[in-house]
Amino acid sequence: MNIKTEGVHAGEFLLSEANGARSRANIVISAGSGILAAGTLLALLTAANALVSTAKAGNTGNGTVGSATVTTAAITGTYVVEITEAAANGGKFEVINPLGVSVGTGTVGTAFTGGGISFTLADGATDFVLGDGFNLAVKAGLGEYTPYDDDGTDDGRRTASAILYAGVDATTDDIGAAAIVRDAEVIERLLTGLDDNGQADLAALGIVVRH
Repeated sequence: MNIKTEGVHAGEFLLSEANGARSRANIVISAGSGILAAGTLLALLTAANALVSTAKAGNTGNGTVGSATVTTAAITGTYVVEITEAAANGGKFEVINPLGVSVGTGTVGTAFTGGGISFTLADGATDFVLGDGFNLAVKAGLGEYTPYDDDGTDDGRRTASAILYAGVDATTDDIGAAAIVRDAEVIERLLTGLDDNGQADLAALGIVVRH
């Protein structure tokens, strides 16, 4: 896989493109994708947004997570819910996103919304105690782009479908960007993330890699 270590200027990787704006598209880079350089191969996320909760081993309380929803503002990865204040038939909790950032606090039995996810932590027959918690496995970003990774999760990122025109920082937030999505010639040494399968994917879009 070709990985650039020096900065690439916006569009520097282009040898030619179609007339007008036919080669380009305005896209959204999914939060959590990190700092990306111009020339980075991108993939379109095609897996549906989803959240699966798992109680931490050793929980005392037997309440459950329900009514979960995920928006494109969420970050793919594991969110952590931890009880920070125990109470009879209730309590309070904090939610930490996959980057280790707190996205809010909530109350047991009351709907929580923050960090692109929503859910209700319901009380069970046995009350939660301090330190109880849940791991929330989140898939987010349906219809957004993230770096191409032929060995990555099978949620669309294994198929290269665009090349980032100019560098962006999508570490914590979704961000709009321009990308080359069809009919262009590009310079191999100025691309990041290119491998044989990625090159074949680009060829199917009419994007020719020149050595």
